Amino acid sequence: MLLLQAMMQDFDPEIAREFGGGVAAADFLGVPVFDAMSFWTTIVRFAFNLLVCWLIIHFFYYKKANRKDYYFTFMMFSVVIFLLITLMENMKMNIAFALGLFAIFGMIRYRTETIKIREMTYLFVVMGLSIINGQALTASYVELLVVNVLVILSIWILDGTNLLSHTATKIILYDKIENTKHGREEELKADLIERTGLDISRVEVGHIDYLRDVAYVKVYYRPEDGEINTIDNVTKLKDFNE
Repeated sequence: MLLLQAMMQDFDPEIAREFGGGVAAADFLGVPVFDAMSFWTTIVRFAFNLLVCWLIIHFFYYKKANRKDYYFTFMMFSVVIFLLITLMENMKMNIAFALGLFAIFGMIRYRTETIKIREMTYLFVVMGLSIINGQALTASYVELLVVNVLVILSIWILDGTNLLSHTATKIILYDKIENTKHGREEELKADLIERTGLDISRVEVGHIDYLRDVAYVKVYYRPEDGEINTIDNVTKLKDFNE
């Protein structure tokens, strides 16, 4: 494969025509109809990039978040960015042009919804890997494999193991206003544990309404199954739009 790439790089169609040599790939209006070398290189790299991104999204992100909308978003970002970067490399275009397109797209569309840090991190990982796999045409397959494996291992260590213990949060409208007094933190925590059944580690008292004898409290707890609840921070019915 490397020998074939070297031979193709040294091959000049204009010189071949001048000395009577034929060009391997036919062209139409100056554009090759089929370039076998470029085609199979793109297909192999595309399959490799898609497999790596799918492993990260399916086994690390989706396993905890269970969000199909972000699953679809991450996969399509991976596909489109890889193909755009690859075609840009073939057309000798500026890579800043593609990144500018995605920056504009991000400002227009993703300002309508707040994306959490975890989703933004996985989006950045998927975009970064797609750019690396699509742009590094001079790198060997072994180098690409090592880079992608290192990224997967980093995600597995930091997000797939218990190295960083996950703490979830939940906002509760609490009715026993007397337990929100300073010095009664243990009574408040014990009552919330009894009523919710959560493994609560810490409680914070927020807005207090003495007219209705209720208060908003934020509890920090350790989820048993490691899943991430997407509506933990919803405080009112109108906020629940999923």
